[in-house]
Amino acid sequence: MKTVWDKYQKDDLKKVMGFSEDYKKYLDHAKTEREAVTEAIALAEKAGFKEFKGKGKLKAGDRIYFNNRGKSLALFVIGKEKLEKGMNILGAHIDSPRIDLKQNPLYEDNGLVLMDTHYYGGIKKYQWVAIPLALHGVVCKKDGTKVTVAIGEKEEEPILEISDLLIHLSRDQLAKTGAKVVEGEDLNALAGSIPAKGKKDESDLVKKNLLAILKKEYDIEEDDFISAELELVPAGKARDLGLDRSMVMGYGHDDRICAYTSLKAILESEKPERTSACILTDKEEIGSMGSTGAQSAFFENSVAELLNAQEGNYNELQLRHALENSYMLSSDVSAAFDPNYPGVNEAKNAAYFGKGISFNKFTGSGGKSGSSDAPAEYIAKIREIMDRNEVMFQFSELGRVDQGGGGTIAYILANKNMDVLDAGIPVQNMHAPYETASKGDIYEAYRAYKAFLKDA
Repeated sequence: MKTVWDKYQKDDLKKVMGFSEDYKKYLDHAKTEREAVTEAIALAEKAGFKEFKGKGKLKAGDRIYFNNRGKSLALFVIGKEKLEKGMNILGAHIDSPRIDLKQNPLYEDNGLVLMDTHYYGGIKKYQWVAIPLALHGVVCKKDGTKVTVAIGEKEEEPILEISDLLIHLSRDQLAKTGAKVVEGEDLNALAGSIPAKGKKDESDLVKKNLLAILKKEYDIEEDDFISAELELVPAGKARDLGLDRSMVMGYGHDDRICAYTSLKAILESEKPERTSACILTDKEEIGSMGSTGAQSAFFENSVAELLNAQEGNYNELQLRHALENSYMLSSDVSAAFDPNYPGVNEAKNAAYFGKGISFNKFTGSGGKSGSSDAPAEYIAKIREIMDRNEVMFQFSELGRVDQGGGGTIAYILANKNMDVLDAGIPVQNMHAPYETASKGDIYEAYRAYKAFLKDA
């Protein structure tokens, strides 16, 4: 059996394609971490999950979630065994590289209004110019109200863009290195050009007209940008790629592709032996810091709440036991081999489209710096589970040893003294505005996560 496509023929192929259709819908509606949580909660509640309120005795099969500030989420299906004996955990992040608006973004320059930005996560800045961008996020007002913004996804809605320099005048620009072709402070989004009515010598009339539009349509004042989280993301829907429709191209595969497959796996978990858990976390692209990142106490606090509800006499030692007795798959994408750039990979240890879920014993860079480096005993356990459930998988590294590298949230949970292995879907164009993945690998990852929750 060489590829996932050899495995799934005729009727089974419909399952693979159908799964990706649902995934594309999720991706279209979850372009920010807040939207990803909102969509995940909707799917979870439809599957019988309820937000934990701290009351009532827990029993096997109970389906519970914790919502952390609308930007990270933890879901649990209570197992037959006591929680102190450990959990089977899937963990993915729901933030993606993007362009954030600064807190004082609006300014006028020679009859054009622009929005000042600060890029989020590791990007090739030149990839974000001269493409249609949508504006998503929230504006929190002083009176406590919250305005949700999503402009540019519908055909009848306007879009924004960051301009590029025309090729005719680019001699000096093209002499720069790729990192300097477009500078961070030059990623200013074009937002308007019609002036408000006013006196000829009056300044910033275009900006005043734009502010009037924002006030009329969204009840947003200029000062409200200070308490806003507004993100520029690629406009438009995820699309089938390839004349055979075998791939999906869209914004945010990294890492909503693993978040969705992990979410679907736990939604289908019923009365497991060990408690099933799924963490959807924020800020991975900038180090997992902050109250909604994986390094926060959110997940530990959630487990502590469940232990107290299950046992009624919670103590710190129970929490430590629950964590160190747990197994985890850190669900994050891997770098797919690209025939256009073969030199960055070592062929025997690369991840390939159509070969199923990719496991990474370690990530990091250079001499495995920043990696948890999963133990061989745990890897053997995962191999046995995958083989028993006839899941197609591959093992890979993130490129040649000295080429670069990357990381996931694996080390953060491994620091709690649990066994963790990186497990995700190979992706091309990682961190570009549009990334690409194989539908076969998406479906096989979902099956892998289900097998792990059931049998680990």
